[in-house]
Amino acid sequence: MIDQIKRANADFVIALGGNPNTGKSTVFNALTGLRQHTGNWPGKTVSRAEGSLNYAGACYHLVDLPGTYSLFATSYDEEIARDFLLFGQPDVTLVVVDATRLDRNLNLVLQILEITDRVVICLNLMDEAKRHGMTIDHDRLSDLLGVPVVPTSARFDQGLDKLLETVHAVATDSIPCKPIRMESWSSQLRDPIEKISEQINRVYGDLANTQWLALRLLDGDERVAQAMLSGELHAIATPQSENVAEQIEPHADRQQSEAIRSGSDEILSLASTLRWQLGAGFHDALVESVFAKAGSIADATVTHASGPEGPAFDRKLDRLLTNRWTGFPVMILLLAVVLWLTIAGANVPSAMLSSLLIDTFHPMLKSAAAAVHLPAWLSGVMIDGVYLATAWVVSVMLPPMAIFFPLFTLLEDFGYLPRVAFNLDHLFKRAGGHGKQALTMCMGLGCNAAGVVATRIIESPRERLIAIISNNFALCNGRWPTQILLATIFFGALVPPYLAGFISAAAVLLVALLGVLLTFVVSWGLSRTVLRGEPSIFHLELPPYRPPRFLQTLYTSMIDRTLFVLWRAVVFAAPAGAVIWLTANLTIGDASLAEHLVRMLDPVGVLIGLNGVILLAYIIAIPANEIVIPTILMLTVLIFGLNGHGREAGVMFELESQTLTKNILMSGGWTVLTAVNVMLFSLIHNPCSTTIYTIWKETHSVKWTTIATLLPLAMGLALCFAVTQVWRFFS
Repeated sequence: MIDQIKRANADFVIALGGNPNTGKSTVFNALTGLRQHTGNWPGKTVSRAEGSLNYAGACYHLVDLPGTYSLFATSYDEEIARDFLLFGQPDVTLVVVDATRLDRNLNLVLQILEITDRVVICLNLMDEAKRHGMTIDHDRLSDLLGVPVVPTSARFDQGLDKLLETVHAVATDSIPCKPIRMESWSSQLRDPIEKISEQINRVYGDLANTQWLALRLLDGDERVAQAMLSGELHAIATPQSENVAEQIEPHADRQQSEAIRSGSDEILSLASTLRWQLGAGFHDALVESVFAKAGSIADATVTHASGPEGPAFDRKLDRLLTNRWTGFPVMILLLAVVLWLTIAGANVPSAMLSSLLIDTFHPMLKSAAAAVHLPAWLSGVMIDGVYLATAWVVSVMLPPMAIFFPLFTLLEDFGYLPRVAFNLDHLFKRAGGHGKQALTMCMGLGCNAAGVVATRIIESPRERLIAIISNNFALCNGRWPTQILLATIFFGALVPPYLAGFISAAAVLLVALLGVLLTFVVSWGLSRTVLRGEPSIFHLELPPYRPPRFLQTLYTSMIDRTLFVLWRAVVFAAPAGAVIWLTANLTIGDASLAEHLVRMLDPVGVLIGLNGVILLAYIIAIPANEIVIPTILMLTVLIFGLNGHGREAGVMFELESQTLTKNILMSGGWTVLTAVNVMLFSLIHNPCSTTIYTIWKETHSVKWTTIATLLPLAMGLALCFAVTQVWRFFS
């Protein structure tokens, strides 16, 4: 693995590890600046960040390992971090720990110290520790761990110079590291560990991590056993060893190789025997020993001025946000506020973009095309089709995402989103999903494609698939305009004006909450049918509340989320515009292709409370939900011959007057039942092309991509049919 990651011009490779929510990414970004790139780990969809820096005449290559709570390899993230530390053999391992959660973070530190000698501890978030009334004796901590400890506040650029100086000193052997090894094992574990360690030393020589290898073999770690049998473990044998391992070279003769293989078989056999003797409680005893040691070190180095539970403000806030009675109302209220800010705040910039791109640039392009005598069909396809669809997606999609994603990230930085996962964890567990699915569902409210990418934080492949398939039920911002428009002109109009806004907002919120309910229902159904399995253990740590970083949040939200998703949507919307124009302008006999298709779809549409125009609009607008209403209006005017509305055939349009919009829809046969069904179908139908492509990129499976596409479509059609039959029966 090191050959795949280490750059040829790097003098030293630094592995950057740590628990989630420790500021590891902040440290990585501060050290590497713009000299970084991302990708995936070999054979995994877990993202990998790499960067480089120059210090004291040496080139350092930083590899940001996935954030993990342990190295017991129960997930992709833990497996990747463990393998890189063990087989990649970085020159220095820089471990970022949260100074406010030292007792919990030392659990990972102790496991890393079992694997490698060259370690530097970055004691980050010292500003938060001070705010919590904590004093940490980092010199005492360094003595107890046997490796350098450097206090930092990475987001304020404090202590990073000293950190770099220490990493350089450890890499060049100027500072010797003598890390502690776990000695205070329970009596149940001590003898088996010593027996296996003696066997490993006899066969492989004096390894730096013999005790850790013994622990992993006792715990049944298949990856370590495979490395032992395949000979991969030979590469980390101490070169100066005076026993058998000294003779092991890449070209060792067959007799020597057989001796090593025989010794490996004996070690694995011994480990298997001792594992059965220890019984089922071995893993719990192992974890308890590590946590006990971590707790004793933290107690010896940390002093709490405000008590070990932290500041009173944080405790009071947690009692409000995670309480079983107040947590959910606050969560729904915050969701409503975020959505209201997104919708209300996007109205003005959306109108400005629409005016610029559609009302100003579109006529200019048409005039330019006429001036150069561009053929009418080419002008129609490129300007009325491709350009107009792209302009519509940008004007409708960009402002809400530019508001929603920063708000979402601010809540994440503040520390609230882990509380959302905490509140919903037991519900997702009962539904057979994963607690982190709460976070991916929230991300899906901004964009389903972004929500699918966010499922990478779920370690279990089975539960990740559940989250991917059910993410489409989160009402993304591309579907909000449809919901708001229909709720306003059909439901808000049913009540007095002073209640119209409340009723409209309540209708949209009910649809969004129905999507949340369906997420649980579909997760439950999948976990008991095609994706059966036991829910995995969810390690959830509630980070301290922190002041959000507004400028960094704005930058990362715009670059990493908004523009990334917008670009994918534009790529798919452009050809959709061409298809829409061609559908309305290509004629077969005496009617356009659109008219023929509407007639074919109309019987099915009427049966389920929709109509052929609506079904055709959703078919040709698969690339972007944002163009559904403009496409419906264009097709309605075309099919029903409503002269004087819109533009020429095949040109999408939207009207500022909601009354006029309602009149056009009702002229096309719309009723309140139609509006109800369109709102439901807008929530429950196939994902957009961007999301479908993202699902395929994440799963690399045609089967699961097909299921994720067709399952919500079938559910939407069935629900509309049921609502229609009940409505007609009672009316």
